Amino acid sequence: MSRNIKPIWKQSRRLGYSLLGTGKELQRRPYAPGDHGRNNRSKPSEYSTQLKEKQKARLLYGLNERQFRNSFIKAGKINSEYTHGENLLNLLESRLDSLVYRFGFALTRRQARQLVNHGHITVDGKRVDIPSYIVEPGQVISLREKSKNLDIVKTALDSTISRPNYVTFDDNKLEGTYVRVPVRDELDPDIDEQLIVEYYNKRL
Repeated sequence: MSRNIKPIWKQSRRLGYSLLGTGKELQRRPYAPGDHGRNNRSKPSEYSTQLKEKQKARLLYGLNERQFRNSFIKAGKINSEYTHGENLLNLLESRLDSLVYRFGFALTRRQARQLVNHGHITVDGKRVDIPSYIVEPGQVISLREKSKNLDIVKTALDSTISRPNYVTFDDNKLEGTYVRVPVRDELDPDIDEQLIVEYYNKRL
């Protein structure tokens, strides 16, 4: 299945959720696109509610359906103290593109994915150009030396106000460490991972 290339703003309005994380998509028209978006008052079915939550998380992290489903299956095999849904979110957050975004090297996850794809990122000193690469706690993520002066990186770093507690960042070296797996309270509160679990449990 190919990556969804519909405009991100329209997707955000349809889901009622800012996929860019800025909220700009919903400021002027906080309702679904189309003639009936503003006045649609029908109660969503259980299936549509679960599907919407799955789509919300999938598009937020920029995965196609096959990638997201495989991540869900992999999360179910992780032996940890967390639930299946929490394991899924932790797996998505430990992706290299997600952490590049969390460190502030990019303004959006899409931009972070491009940085990785174009070979600007290293993990423990070695160049890694796979956005889905799973980073282990303790690993260090940095920019290649020639990439530290990129305008998009400078803009992103200047715009970064804070970083999550499960990472540390060295402003002098421009490198960050994935310290530990996040706890649920540190992740997006607007994602209901249990609905995603319910969706896939009926279809896998």
